[in-house]
Amino acid sequence: MGAHPPPSSAGAGGTPTTTPAPTGTPGSGPTGGQSQDGLQAGLKNRHLSMIAIGGVIGAGLFVGSGAGIAAAGPGILLSYALTGLLVVLVMRMLGEMAAASPTSGSFSAYADRALGRWAGFTIGWLYWFFWSVVLAVEATAAAAILTGWVPAVPQWAWALLVMIVLTGTNLVSVGSFGEFEFWFAGIKVVAIVVFIVIGALAIFGLPPGGAPVGTENLTGHGGFLPHGPGAILSGMLLVVFSFMGSEIVTLAASESPNPVQAVRKAVNSVIWRIALFYIGSIAVIVTLLPWNSKAVEKSPYVAVLESLDIPYAGTVMDVVVLTAVLSCLNSGLYTASRMAFSLGQRGDAPKSFATVNKGGVPAVAIWASVAFGFIATIFSYTSKDTIFQFLLNSSGAVALFVWLVICVSQLRMRRIIERETPERLTVRMWLYPWLTYATIALIVFVIGYMFYNPEGRQQMVLSVVAAVVVLAVGLILDRRRPRETAAAEAAGAPGVAARPADRS
Repeated sequence: MGAHPPPSSAGAGGTPTTTPAPTGTPGSGPTGGQSQDGLQAGLKNRHLSMIAIGGVIGAGLFVGSGAGIAAAGPGILLSYALTGLLVVLVMRMLGEMAAASPTSGSFSAYADRALGRWAGFTIGWLYWFFWSVVLAVEATAAAAILTGWVPAVPQWAWALLVMIVLTGTNLVSVGSFGEFEFWFAGIKVVAIVVFIVIGALAIFGLPPGGAPVGTENLTGHGGFLPHGPGAILSGMLLVVFSFMGSEIVTLAASESPNPVQAVRKAVNSVIWRIALFYIGSIAVIVTLLPWNSKAVEKSPYVAVLESLDIPYAGTVMDVVVLTAVLSCLNSGLYTASRMAFSLGQRGDAPKSFATVNKGGVPAVAIWASVAFGFIATIFSYTSKDTIFQFLLNSSGAVALFVWLVICVSQLRMRRIIERETPERLTVRMWLYPWLTYATIALIVFVIGYMFYNPEGRQQMVLSVVAAVVVLAVGLILDRRRPRETAAAEAAGAPGVAARPADRS
Protein backbone atom coordinates (compact mmCIF):
# COMPACT_ATOMS: atom_id res chain seq x y z
CA MET A 1 0.00 0.00 0.00
CA GLY A 2 1.76 3.21 1.03
CA ALA A 3 3.37 5.43 3.61
CA HIS A 4 1.89 6.73 6.80
CA PRO A 5 0.26 10.14 6.54
CA PRO A 6 2.73 12.72 7.86
CA PRO A 7 2.37 13.62 11.51
CA SER A 8 1.39 17.12 12.50
CA SER A 9 1.93 19.97 14.86
CA ALA A 10 -0.11 22.92 15.99
CA GLY A 11 -0.32 25.97 13.82
CA ALA A 12 -1.09 29.53 14.84
CA GLY A 13 -3.93 29.87 17.25
CA GLY A 14 -3.68 26.22 18.24
CA THR A 15 -5.19 24.95 14.99
CA PRO A 16 -3.67 21.58 14.10
CA THR A 17 -1.67 21.69 10.91
CA THR A 18 0.07 18.90 9.09
CA THR A 19 3.86 19.02 9.06
CA PRO A 20 6.42 16.47 7.94
CA ALA A 21 7.67 14.03 10.52
CA PRO A 22 11.23 14.56 11.67
CA THR A 23 13.62 12.37 9.85
CA GLY A 24 15.97 9.98 11.53
CA THR A 25 16.75 6.38 12.08
CA PRO A 26 14.28 4.43 14.15
CA GLY A 27 15.63 3.89 17.58
CA SER A 28 18.23 6.62 17.24
CA GLY A 29 16.37 8.99 19.52
CA PRO A 30 14.37 12.14 18.90
CA THR A 31 15.26 14.95 16.55
CA GLY A 32 14.87 18.50 17.82
CA GLY A 33 12.89 17.46 20.91
CA GLN A 34 10.51 15.30 18.92
CA SER A 35 10.13 11.57 18.59
CA GLN A 36 10.22 10.09 15.11
CA ASP A 37 6.42 9.93 15.30
CA GLY A 38 6.25 13.72 15.51
CA LEU A 39 5.24 13.71 19.20
CA GLN A 40 7.10 15.70 21.84
CA ALA A 41 9.87 13.66 23.46
CA GLY A 42 8.97 14.90 26.95
CA LEU A 43 9.17 11.72 29.04
CA LYS A 44 12.23 11.57 31.28
CA ASN A 45 14.09 8.39 32.17
CA ARG A 46 12.62 8.39 35.68
CA HIS A 47 9.11 8.65 34.20
CA LEU A 48 9.67 5.64 31.98
CA SER A 49 11.33 3.66 34.76
CA MET A 50 8.34 4.15 37.05
CA ILE A 51 5.85 3.54 34.24
CA ALA A 52 7.62 0.24 33.56
CA ILE A 53 7.72 -0.75 37.23
CA GLY A 54 4.24 0.41 38.18
CA GLY A 55 2.57 -0.46 34.88
CA VAL A 56 1.97 -4.05 35.96
CA ILE A 57 0.28 -2.98 39.21
CA GLY A 58 -3.38 -2.32 38.49
CA ALA A 59 -6.35 -1.83 40.77
CA GLY A 60 -7.34 -5.39 39.89
CA LEU A 61 -4.45 -6.71 41.96
CA PHE A 62 -5.72 -5.01 45.11
CA VAL A 63 -9.44 -5.67 44.58
CA GLY A 64 -9.91 -8.47 42.03
CA SER A 65 -7.33 -10.88 43.44
CA GLY A 66 -9.84 -11.99 46.09
CA ALA A 67 -12.03 -13.64 43.45
CA GLY A 68 -9.04 -15.56 42.10
CA ILE A 69 -8.08 -16.79 45.57
CA ALA A 70 -11.65 -17.93 46.17
CA ALA A 71 -11.69 -19.81 42.86
CA ALA A 72 -8.33 -21.61 43.14
CA GLY A 73 -7.31 -21.46 46.81
CA PRO A 74 -3.55 -21.27 47.45
CA GLY A 75 -3.15 -22.73 43.94
CA ILE A 76 -3.83 -19.21 42.66
CA LEU A 77 -0.06 -18.82 42.99
CA LEU A 78 0.31 -21.22 40.06
CA SER A 79 -2.28 -19.24 38.11
CA TYR A 80 -0.31 -16.05 38.66
CA ALA A 81 2.98 -17.80 37.87
CA LEU A 82 1.71 -19.23 34.56
CA THR A 83 0.11 -15.95 33.54
CA GLY A 84 3.24 -14.08 34.59
CA LEU A 85 5.38 -16.41 32.48
CA LEU A 86 3.11 -15.73 29.53
CA VAL A 87 3.47 -11.97 30.00
CA VAL A 88 7.26 -12.25 30.31
CA LEU A 89 7.49 -14.12 27.00
CA VAL A 90 5.13 -11.75 25.21
CA MET A 91 6.98 -8.71 26.55
CA ARG A 92 10.26 -10.19 25.35
CA MET A 93 8.84 -10.50 21.83
CA LEU A 94 7.37 -7.02 21.93
CA GLY A 95 10.63 -5.65 23.29
CA GLU A 96 12.53 -7.17 20.39
CA MET A 97 10.36 -5.30 17.90
CA ALA A 98 10.10 -2.08 19.93
CA ALA A 99 13.87 -1.81 20.45
CA ALA A 100 14.39 -2.22 16.70
CA SER A 101 11.80 0.43 15.82
CA PRO A 102 10.15 2.42 18.65
CA THR A 103 6.77 3.87 17.68
CA SER A 104 3.64 5.11 19.43
CA GLY A 105 1.67 2.44 17.57
CA SER A 106 3.77 -0.37 19.09
CA PHE A 107 2.34 -3.82 18.33
CA SER A 108 -0.37 -2.40 16.04
CA ALA A 109 2.28 -0.85 13.79
CA TYR A 110 4.32 -4.06 13.86
CA ALA A 111 1.26 -6.15 12.96
CA ASP A 112 0.62 -3.73 10.09
CA ARG A 113 4.16 -4.25 8.82
CA ALA A 114 4.43 -7.98 9.45
CA LEU A 115 0.94 -9.34 8.78
CA GLY A 116 -0.91 -6.76 6.75
CA ARG A 117 -2.86 -3.56 7.10
CA TRP A 118 -5.95 -5.46 8.22
CA ALA A 119 -4.07 -6.78 11.26
CA GLY A 120 -2.73 -3.40 12.37
CA PHE A 121 -6.14 -1.79 11.87
CA THR A 122 -8.02 -4.50 13.77
CA ILE A 123 -5.76 -4.87 16.80
CA GLY A 124 -5.19 -1.11 17.01
CA TRP A 125 -8.88 -0.27 17.18
CA LEU A 126 -9.64 -3.15 19.57
CA TYR A 127 -6.89 -1.92 21.88
CA TRP A 128 -8.26 1.62 21.70
CA PHE A 129 -11.74 0.26 22.48
CA PHE A 130 -10.43 -1.69 25.46
CA TRP A 131 -8.71 1.29 27.09
CA SER A 132 -11.60 3.65 26.35
CA VAL A 133 -13.93 1.30 28.23
CA VAL A 134 -11.35 1.05 31.02
CA LEU A 135 -11.62 4.84 31.43
CA ALA A 136 -15.26 4.41 32.43
CA VAL A 137 -14.50 1.49 34.75
CA GLU A 138 -11.75 3.35 36.58
CA ALA A 139 -13.63 6.66 36.75
CA THR A 140 -16.59 4.85 38.32
CA ALA A 141 -14.35 3.02 40.78
CA ALA A 142 -12.57 6.23 41.80
CA ALA A 143 -15.90 8.00 42.24
CA ALA A 144 -17.17 5.22 44.52
CA ILE A 145 -14.17 5.63 46.86
CA LEU A 146 -14.36 9.43 46.86
CA THR A 147 -18.11 9.37 47.52
CA GLY A 148 -17.44 7.23 50.59
CA TRP A 149 -15.14 9.96 51.89
CA VAL A 150 -17.29 12.94 50.84
CA PRO A 151 -20.88 11.67 50.47
CA ALA A 152 -22.24 15.20 49.98
CA VAL A 153 -20.85 15.15 46.44
CA PRO A 154 -22.79 12.79 44.13
CA GLN A 155 -20.86 9.88 42.62
CA TRP A 156 -21.39 11.01 39.03
CA ALA A 157 -19.85 14.39 39.90
CA TRP A 158 -16.71 12.73 41.26
CA ALA A 159 -16.45 10.60 38.11
CA LEU A 160 -16.78 13.74 35.97
CA LEU A 161 -14.19 15.62 38.02
CA VAL A 162 -11.65 12.79 37.85
CA MET A 163 -12.04 12.49 34.08
CA ILE A 164 -11.68 16.26 33.58
CA VAL A 165 -8.55 16.57 35.73
CA LEU A 166 -6.69 13.69 34.10
CA THR A 167 -7.79 14.77 30.62
CA GLY A 168 -6.28 18.15 31.41
CA THR A 169 -2.95 16.67 32.47
CA ASN A 170 -2.75 14.63 29.27
CA LEU A 171 -3.58 17.68 27.12
CA VAL A 172 -0.95 19.98 28.67
CA SER A 173 2.09 17.89 27.74
CA VAL A 174 3.39 14.34 27.79
CA GLY A 175 5.67 15.47 30.61
CA SER A 176 2.68 16.27 32.83
CA PHE A 177 1.28 12.81 32.13
CA GLY A 178 4.66 11.33 33.01
CA GLU A 179 4.90 13.33 36.23
CA PHE A 180 1.45 12.26 37.43
CA GLU A 181 2.18 8.65 36.52
CA PHE A 182 5.56 8.79 38.26
CA TRP A 183 3.94 9.65 41.59
CA PHE A 184 0.92 7.38 41.10
CA ALA A 185 3.16 4.43 40.28
CA GLY A 186 5.54 5.34 43.09
CA ILE A 187 2.77 5.14 45.68
CA LYS A 188 1.66 1.75 44.33
CA VAL A 189 5.19 0.37 44.40
CA VAL A 190 5.89 1.59 47.93
CA ALA A 191 2.55 0.20 49.14
CA ILE A 192 3.23 -3.26 47.71
CA VAL A 193 6.80 -3.38 49.02
CA VAL A 194 5.72 -2.31 52.52
CA PHE A 195 2.90 -4.88 52.45
CA ILE A 196 5.30 -7.68 51.48
CA VAL A 197 7.83 -6.68 54.15
CA ILE A 198 5.18 -6.54 56.90
CA GLY A 199 3.71 -9.84 55.72
CA ALA A 200 7.10 -11.57 55.56
CA LEU A 201 7.90 -10.48 59.11
CA ALA A 202 4.57 -11.83 60.32
CA ILE A 203 5.09 -15.16 58.49
CA PHE A 204 8.35 -15.70 60.37
CA GLY A 205 6.83 -14.73 63.73
CA LEU A 206 8.39 -11.28 63.98
CA PRO A 207 6.43 -8.13 64.90
CA PRO A 208 3.74 -7.19 63.97
CA GLY A 209 2.84 -10.90 63.95
CA GLY A 210 2.99 -13.51 66.69
CA ALA A 211 4.19 -17.08 66.32
CA PRO A 212 5.50 -18.28 62.94
CA VAL A 213 2.62 -19.18 60.64
CA GLY A 214 4.10 -22.23 58.92
CA THR A 215 2.30 -23.86 55.99
CA GLU A 216 -1.07 -24.47 57.64
CA ASN A 217 -2.95 -22.05 55.38
CA LEU A 218 -1.20 -23.37 52.27
CA THR A 219 -1.89 -27.06 52.84
CA GLY A 220 -4.90 -27.02 55.17
CA HIS A 221 -8.51 -26.06 54.42
CA GLY A 222 -8.79 -28.58 51.59
CA GLY A 223 -5.15 -28.56 50.49
CA PHE A 224 -3.09 -26.46 48.10
CA LEU A 225 -5.57 -27.17 45.28
CA PRO A 226 -8.90 -27.46 47.11
CA HIS A 227 -10.90 -27.34 43.86
CA GLY A 228 -8.56 -29.58 41.84
CA PRO A 229 -5.93 -28.83 39.16
CA GLY A 230 -8.56 -27.39 36.81
CA ALA A 231 -8.94 -24.45 39.18
CA ILE A 232 -5.50 -23.26 38.08
CA LEU A 233 -6.94 -22.49 34.65
CA SER A 234 -10.05 -20.93 36.14
CA GLY A 235 -7.77 -18.75 38.22
CA MET A 236 -5.85 -17.73 35.11
CA LEU A 237 -9.06 -16.47 33.51
CA LEU A 238 -9.66 -14.26 36.53
CA VAL A 239 -6.13 -12.84 36.77
CA VAL A 240 -4.99 -12.68 33.14
CA PHE A 241 -6.55 -9.29 32.48
CA SER A 242 -4.96 -7.69 35.53
CA PHE A 243 -1.63 -7.94 33.67
CA MET A 244 -2.85 -5.72 30.82
CA GLY A 245 -0.77 -2.57 30.90
CA SER A 246 2.71 -4.06 30.98
CA GLU A 247 3.03 -3.18 27.29
CA ILE A 248 2.37 0.55 27.83
CA VAL A 249 6.05 1.34 28.25
CA THR A 250 6.71 0.29 24.63
CA LEU A 251 4.25 2.96 23.46
CA ALA A 252 5.62 5.59 25.83
CA ALA A 253 9.26 4.88 24.95
CA SER A 254 8.91 6.63 21.60
CA GLU A 255 8.35 9.93 23.48
CA SER A 256 11.57 9.64 25.47
CA PRO A 257 15.15 10.81 24.76
CA ASN A 258 16.47 7.24 24.44
CA PRO A 259 13.64 4.87 23.45
CA VAL A 260 15.83 1.85 22.76
CA GLN A 261 17.43 1.95 26.19
CA ALA A 262 14.02 2.44 27.83
CA VAL A 263 12.56 -0.59 26.07
CA ARG A 264 15.56 -2.74 26.89
CA LYS A 265 15.40 -1.86 30.61
CA ALA A 266 11.65 -2.47 30.78
CA VAL A 267 11.88 -5.86 29.09
CA ASN A 268 14.79 -7.01 31.23
CA SER A 269 13.03 -6.02 34.46
CA VAL A 270 9.61 -7.55 33.76
CA ILE A 271 10.51 -10.88 35.40
CA TRP A 272 11.33 -9.47 38.82
CA ARG A 273 8.45 -7.00 38.66
CA ILE A 274 5.89 -9.75 38.19
CA ALA A 275 7.60 -12.07 40.69
CA LEU A 276 7.71 -9.39 43.39
CA PHE A 277 4.48 -7.47 42.99
CA TYR A 278 2.09 -10.24 41.97
CA ILE A 279 3.44 -13.58 43.14
CA GLY A 280 5.17 -12.12 46.20
CA SER A 281 2.16 -10.22 47.54
CA ILE A 282 -0.33 -13.01 46.80
CA ALA A 283 2.00 -15.51 48.51
CA VAL A 284 1.88 -13.36 51.66
CA ILE A 285 -1.93 -13.34 51.59
CA VAL A 286 -2.50 -17.08 51.15
CA THR A 287 0.22 -17.92 53.70
CA LEU A 288 -1.09 -15.64 56.45
CA LEU A 289 -4.84 -16.21 56.04
CA PRO A 290 -7.13 -19.13 55.11
CA TRP A 291 -8.00 -18.89 51.43
CA ASN A 292 -11.72 -19.49 52.12
CA SER A 293 -12.06 -16.57 54.52
CA LYS A 294 -14.86 -14.20 53.52
CA ALA A 295 -12.62 -11.26 54.38
CA VAL A 296 -9.98 -12.50 51.92
CA GLU A 297 -12.49 -12.85 49.11
CA LYS A 298 -13.81 -9.34 49.71
CA SER A 299 -10.53 -7.45 50.17
CA PRO A 300 -7.44 -9.63 50.65
CA TYR A 301 -4.91 -6.88 51.34
CA VAL A 302 -7.12 -5.17 53.92
CA ALA A 303 -7.85 -8.57 55.52
CA VAL A 304 -4.12 -9.24 56.04
CA LEU A 305 -3.42 -5.82 57.52
CA GLU A 306 -6.43 -6.01 59.83
CA SER A 307 -5.41 -9.50 61.00
CA LEU A 308 -2.08 -7.98 62.07
CA ASP A 309 -3.86 -5.13 63.89
CA ILE A 310 -2.41 -2.50 61.58
CA PRO A 311 -4.32 0.72 62.44
CA TYR A 312 -6.49 2.32 59.76
CA ALA A 313 -5.84 -0.58 57.39
CA GLY A 314 -9.06 -0.02 55.46
CA THR A 315 -8.41 3.68 54.97
CA VAL A 316 -4.81 3.11 53.95
CA MET A 317 -5.83 0.57 51.34
CA ASP A 318 -8.60 2.87 50.07
CA VAL A 319 -5.90 5.48 49.40
CA VAL A 320 -3.70 2.91 47.64
CA VAL A 321 -6.59 1.55 45.57
CA LEU A 322 -7.65 5.09 44.62
CA THR A 323 -4.09 5.80 43.53
CA ALA A 324 -4.03 2.59 41.47
CA VAL A 325 -7.37 3.50 39.88
CA LEU A 326 -6.23 7.03 39.00
CA SER A 327 -2.97 5.63 37.64
CA CYS A 328 -4.86 3.19 35.43
CA LEU A 329 -7.19 5.96 34.22
CA ASN A 330 -4.27 8.28 33.52
CA SER A 331 -2.25 5.70 31.62
CA GLY A 332 -5.37 4.36 29.90
CA LEU A 333 -6.17 7.76 28.43
CA TYR A 334 -2.56 8.18 27.35
CA THR A 335 -2.44 4.73 25.76
CA ALA A 336 -5.77 5.06 23.95
CA SER A 337 -4.82 8.46 22.54
CA ARG A 338 -1.40 7.29 21.31
CA MET A 339 -2.93 4.29 19.59
CA ALA A 340 -5.51 6.57 17.96
CA PHE A 341 -2.67 8.91 16.92
CA SER A 342 -0.78 6.03 15.31
CA LEU A 343 -3.91 4.82 13.51
CA GLY A 344 -4.40 8.36 12.18
CA GLN A 345 -0.80 8.44 10.95
CA ARG A 346 -1.29 5.23 9.03
CA GLY A 347 -4.56 6.33 7.46
CA ASP A 348 -6.59 3.88 9.54
CA ALA A 349 -8.33 6.64 11.53
CA PRO A 350 -9.34 10.26 10.73
CA LYS A 351 -6.30 12.33 9.74
CA SER A 352 -7.08 14.81 12.51
CA PHE A 353 -6.06 12.11 15.01
CA ALA A 354 -2.50 12.46 13.72
CA THR A 355 -2.26 16.16 14.57
CA VAL A 356 -0.53 17.54 17.66
CA ASN A 357 -1.10 20.77 19.57
CA LYS A 358 1.49 23.34 20.63
CA GLY A 359 2.35 21.15 23.61
CA GLY A 360 3.33 18.33 21.26
CA VAL A 361 0.46 16.02 22.26
CA PRO A 362 -2.28 14.57 20.00
CA ALA A 363 -5.16 16.66 21.35
CA VAL A 364 -7.79 15.41 18.89
CA ALA A 365 -6.92 11.78 19.65
CA ILE A 366 -7.14 12.53 23.38
CA TRP A 367 -10.54 14.19 23.06
CA ALA A 368 -11.87 11.36 20.91
CA SER A 369 -10.75 8.79 23.47
CA VAL A 370 -12.09 10.67 26.46
CA ALA A 371 -15.39 11.34 24.67
CA PHE A 372 -15.97 7.60 24.30
CA GLY A 373 -14.91 7.19 27.92
CA PHE A 374 -17.45 9.81 29.03
CA ILE A 375 -20.22 8.05 27.11
CA ALA A 376 -19.28 4.70 28.63
CA THR A 377 -19.22 6.29 32.09
CA ILE A 378 -22.75 7.56 31.59
CA PHE A 379 -23.82 4.05 30.62
CA SER A 380 -22.17 2.71 33.80
CA TYR A 381 -24.79 4.68 35.75
CA THR A 382 -27.82 4.56 33.44
CA SER A 383 -27.47 1.09 31.87
CA LYS A 384 -25.08 -0.81 34.11
CA ASP A 385 -26.53 -4.28 33.48
CA THR A 386 -27.17 -3.87 29.76
CA ILE A 387 -25.12 -1.53 27.56
CA PHE A 388 -22.23 -1.11 29.99
CA GLN A 389 -22.04 -4.82 30.68
CA PHE A 390 -21.98 -5.42 26.93
CA LEU A 391 -19.07 -2.99 26.57
CA LEU A 392 -17.18 -4.76 29.35
CA ASN A 393 -17.74 -8.25 27.93
CA SER A 394 -17.02 -7.31 24.32
CA SER A 395 -13.65 -5.80 25.30
CA GLY A 396 -12.76 -8.38 27.95
CA ALA A 397 -10.63 -10.74 25.87
CA VAL A 398 -8.71 -8.04 24.00
CA ALA A 399 -5.64 -8.72 26.16
CA LEU A 400 -5.40 -12.24 24.78
CA PHE A 401 -5.92 -11.01 21.21
CA VAL A 402 -3.17 -8.41 21.66
CA TRP A 403 -0.74 -10.98 23.03
CA LEU A 404 -1.52 -13.41 20.22
CA VAL A 405 -0.96 -10.75 17.55
CA ILE A 406 2.35 -9.75 19.18
CA CYS A 407 3.55 -13.36 19.00
CA VAL A 408 2.54 -13.89 15.38
CA SER A 409 3.96 -10.50 14.36
CA GLN A 410 7.30 -11.29 16.00
CA LEU A 411 7.66 -14.46 13.94
CA ARG A 412 7.55 -12.34 10.79
CA MET A 413 9.26 -9.21 12.09
CA ARG A 414 12.37 -11.09 13.24
CA ARG A 415 13.03 -12.16 9.64
CA ILE A 416 12.34 -8.64 8.33
CA ILE A 417 14.67 -7.03 10.87
CA GLU A 418 17.42 -9.59 10.25
CA ARG A 419 17.18 -8.98 6.52
CA GLU A 420 16.87 -5.18 6.50
CA THR A 421 18.40 -3.77 9.71
CA PRO A 422 20.17 -6.53 11.69
CA GLU A 423 22.12 -3.96 13.72
CA ARG A 424 18.87 -2.94 15.44
CA LEU A 425 18.23 -6.40 16.83
CA THR A 426 19.50 -5.46 20.29
CA VAL A 427 16.83 -7.40 22.20
CA ARG A 428 16.25 -10.99 21.12
CA MET A 429 13.47 -13.42 21.91
CA TRP A 430 14.79 -16.52 23.64
CA LEU A 431 14.89 -19.82 21.67
CA TYR A 432 13.36 -18.23 18.59
CA PRO A 433 11.16 -19.47 16.96
CA TRP A 434 10.28 -22.45 19.18
CA LEU A 435 9.46 -20.50 22.33
CA THR A 436 7.33 -18.15 20.25
CA TYR A 437 5.37 -21.12 18.92
CA ALA A 438 4.97 -22.47 22.47
CA THR A 439 3.64 -19.10 23.66
CA ILE A 440 1.15 -18.98 20.79
CA ALA A 441 -0.02 -22.47 21.71
CA LEU A 442 -0.53 -21.45 25.35
CA ILE A 443 -2.52 -18.35 24.40
CA VAL A 444 -4.71 -20.35 22.00
CA PHE A 445 -5.26 -22.91 24.77
CA VAL A 446 -6.39 -20.19 27.19
CA ILE A 447 -8.74 -18.76 24.54
CA GLY A 448 -10.15 -22.23 23.93
CA TYR A 449 -10.62 -22.77 27.65
CA MET A 450 -12.56 -19.51 27.88
CA PHE A 451 -14.99 -20.87 25.30
CA TYR A 452 -15.26 -24.07 27.35
CA ASN A 453 -15.62 -22.36 30.73
CA PRO A 454 -19.18 -21.12 31.41
CA GLU A 455 -17.91 -18.05 33.27
CA GLY A 456 -15.62 -16.96 30.44
CA ARG A 457 -17.72 -18.04 27.46
CA GLN A 458 -19.93 -14.96 27.13
CA GLN A 459 -16.96 -12.63 27.43
CA MET A 460 -15.01 -14.52 24.79
CA VAL A 461 -17.96 -14.82 22.39
CA LEU A 462 -18.75 -11.10 22.54
CA SER A 463 -15.06 -10.19 22.24
CA VAL A 464 -14.75 -12.37 19.13
CA VAL A 465 -17.86 -10.73 17.68
CA ALA A 466 -16.34 -7.29 18.30
CA ALA A 467 -13.08 -8.41 16.69
CA VAL A 468 -14.87 -9.79 13.64
CA VAL A 469 -16.83 -6.55 13.18
CA VAL A 470 -13.67 -4.42 13.39
CA LEU A 471 -11.84 -6.81 11.05
CA ALA A 472 -14.68 -6.64 8.53
CA VAL A 473 -14.63 -2.83 8.60
CA GLY A 474 -10.86 -2.88 8.12
CA LEU A 475 -11.07 -5.22 5.12
CA ILE A 476 -13.84 -3.13 3.52
CA LEU A 477 -11.90 0.11 3.97
CA ASP A 478 -8.74 -1.54 2.70
CA ARG A 479 -10.47 -2.58 -0.52
CA ARG A 480 -11.82 0.92 -1.06
CA ARG A 481 -8.54 2.71 -0.48
CA PRO A 482 -6.67 3.62 -3.65
CA ARG A 483 -3.28 2.00 -3.81
CA GLU A 484 -0.64 4.50 -2.72
CA THR A 485 2.49 5.13 -4.78
CA ALA A 486 5.93 3.74 -4.07
CA ALA A 487 7.20 7.32 -3.70
CA ALA A 488 4.77 7.95 -0.84
CA GLU A 489 5.87 4.68 0.68
CA ALA A 490 9.46 5.88 0.81
CA ALA A 491 8.43 8.91 2.90
CA GLY A 492 7.32 6.71 5.83
CA ALA A 493 9.28 5.60 8.87
CA PRO A 494 11.60 2.70 7.97
CA GLY A 495 10.85 -0.64 9.50
CA VAL A 496 7.27 0.17 10.48
CA ALA A 497 5.63 2.21 7.76
CA ALA A 498 6.17 -0.30 5.00
CA ARG A 499 2.89 -1.84 3.92
CA PRO A 500 2.11 -5.45 3.10
CA ALA A 501 2.43 -4.76 -0.61
CA ASP A 502 6.22 -4.53 -0.30
CA ARG A 503 6.70 -7.60 1.86
CA SER A 504 8.67 -10.41 0.35
